[in-house]
Amino acid sequence: MKKEILPAIADWMEERNHPFYLNTEASINLADDDMLMQLMVKAGFEAVFIGIETPNEESLIECNKIQNRNRDLISSVKKIQESGLDVQGGFIVGFDNDHPKIFEELTNFIQNSGIVTAMVGLLNAPKGTKLQKRLESEGRMLTDFTGNNTDFSINFVPRMDTNALLEGYKKILNKIYSPKYYYERVMLFLKDFEPKKKKVFHLNPNYILALFRSIIKLGVIGEERIYYWKLFFWSLFRKPQLFSLAILFTIYGFHFKKISNGF
Repeated sequence: MKKEILPAIADWMEERNHPFYLNTEASINLADDDMLMQLMVKAGFEAVFIGIETPNEESLIECNKIQNRNRDLISSVKKIQESGLDVQGGFIVGFDNDHPKIFEELTNFIQNSGIVTAMVGLLNAPKGTKLQKRLESEGRMLTDFTGNNTDFSINFVPRMDTNALLEGYKKILNKIYSPKYYYERVMLFLKDFEPKKKKVFHLNPNYILALFRSIIKLGVIGEERIYYWKLFFWSLFRKPQLFSLAILFTIYGFHFKKISNGF
């Protein structure tokens, strides 16, 4: 992200009454640059995807994720969130250095971080990568990478027992996107989240329709209805500026739950 272009983006957005919001991808060391985060928020960025990968230090060494090592990852996530950016996290299981407790550790990390949108996938080795070449030299490659790391396909022989890996992966998804854990994470995030830039509210018919659909599908007939109404009234009265975001998260949760239930 070039700091030089952010003021120009901010001016463009201001002149047009902020017609949309921006999202981008960054590394965790974004937390070390206060000025960059301030400029991003001013320019209209509301969310940032970060490849956190794993809380396991040995696995970070394995995948050469240098910027993630030797730091308090949760504190870094919290700092980015406090700047006014919603952190969307990418996580991977299946590293050679992953131990049997990694599934519980990763679940706890996601819950404690308040990362609402946590995308967890299985490690695969795309063709032409250093990982693919190493695994091939070890005689562990099986098939080409499908490009989908959430479909239970693994194109190499993992160090961990394959069944244990798949079951552990399934448990992570079923837990973090179960209503209890998902809504708990949403509340944790929203309690400390203070957008630095006031939203311009547009009475959009599509938003009103989405709100009523969420009420019917999630608040009336959904298994998450108790958690839905708790979040609904808490955000409406305690943090009304985040009410639309809270409703958006309930819709995200419904989508993620459907996917995880398919596993």
